[in-house]
Amino acid sequence: MPTFSLNEVKSSILRLDLLHPVVSGNKWFKLKYYIKEALKYQKSCIASFGGAYSNHIVALAFACKENGLQSIGIIRGESSTPLSPTLIKAKEYGMQLHFVSRSKFNEKDQIKIELNQPDIYWVNEGGYGPLGANGAADIMHSISAEFSDIICAVGTGTMIAGLIKGSNANQKISGVSVLKNNYSIKNEIDCLLSDNDRSKQFSIFHDYHFGGYAKLNSTLLHFMNQLWEEEKIPTDIVYTGKLLFAVKDLIEKSYFKPGSNLLIIHSGGLQGNSSLKKDILVF
Repeated sequence: MPTFSLNEVKSSILRLDLLHPVVSGNKWFKLKYYIKEALKYQKSCIASFGGAYSNHIVALAFACKENGLQSIGIIRGESSTPLSPTLIKAKEYGMQLHFVSRSKFNEKDQIKIELNQPDIYWVNEGGYGPLGANGAADIMHSISAEFSDIICAVGTGTMIAGLIKGSNANQKISGVSVLKNNYSIKNEIDCLLSDNDRSKQFSIFHDYHFGGYAKLNSTLLHFMNQLWEEEKIPTDIVYTGKLLFAVKDLIEKSYFKPGSNLLIIHSGGLQGNSSLKKDILVF
């Protein structure tokens, strides 16, 4: 891939976005053990948290429908008319939507107490937790080639924790945080790792958030459009656009040693793009 192969650095992109049209990318991996456990304990419903453009919410809604489970989405912010395209899809897949204020959304334990019923299985926002990380570790198990560096976008930290768990001692795992000043993320990642996994090489880049979660500017949009025109790779404004921008910038600045062989994880999910006006993106 010419765009990301410069300065004697090779790179490849793992297109997890091509796995499934709805349960896209890393959601396929992060959700699978939660679904399995919910079925094991004979739960009839899975409930989780997310925003109006959450990839996690729509993926969970579809996965539950396919496995004969009901689903509940606790949605950050008041209900608006019309609903976002993401929430319209989630409802079509049978998800019950419960809207809570942004302040109330942070009181997740209280929400669980208020809504909890014996038949509900709870999944944390973004699939964060040991089962989500174990699922993400399977991404590494599906890779046959040897790469020196594995790079992904970081939201809750679940996927990068899984990549660390699945990596070998010679590989370095790097994450691009999509949240501003998200320095506590290392502790959240550490909570999902064993002592042995914490000794592996991993780092987080904090300078490519473009102002914060789902924030953007003309530079990011131009890059995403150019990437599509040159490589036909679709990206989103929340995660993968920022990830690939960061990787290109780091390669151009000679961050990676000559001879490095990078694997960039395209985590899928383009729901964030539906918040944009038409024709802003060319794909």
